[in-house]
Amino acid sequence: MSQQLMEMVEQRYQKESLPEFRVGDTVDVYQKIVEGNKTRTQVFNGVVIARKGRGINESFTVRRIVNNEGVERVFPCHSHLVGKVEVKRRGKVRRSKLYFLRDRVGKARKLRELRSGKAATKATKSSKAPDSKPDVQTKDAEPVGV
Repeated sequence: MSQQLMEMVEQRYQKESLPEFRVGDTVDVYQKIVEGNKTRTQVFNGVVIARKGRGINESFTVRRIVNNEGVERVFPCHSHLVGKVEVKRRGKVRRSKLYFLRDRVGKARKLRELRSGKAATKATKSSKAPDSKPDVQTKDAEPVGV
């Protein structure tokens, strides 16, 4: 009963639609920054290394490299200061938390890209040979191109 009551109260403060992104994706997070009476939007781009929480407490961690130094920021999913989250690249990972990227340097830091959609299916279809029969030579036949 109390859990249902908490969910009802929290539901009012949740965003209606959250962008679909996963751990391993490279994202641009548009965050509103208030300086005095002015507001501006700042973009933080990096790799999502963790998602945690549920409901109003859900958050995600984004990591990027600035001046050869790793910078991580934790963003609440339902914050009114987070404008939008744009997925730039989908990453193919097998872990729910990518904390091991903190120890990696250089090219070892890169993640494999997850390819999906029409472009991937077109590439596999075009690589197949047409249904015509291949040229087969027998012992008695003359060589082709002589």
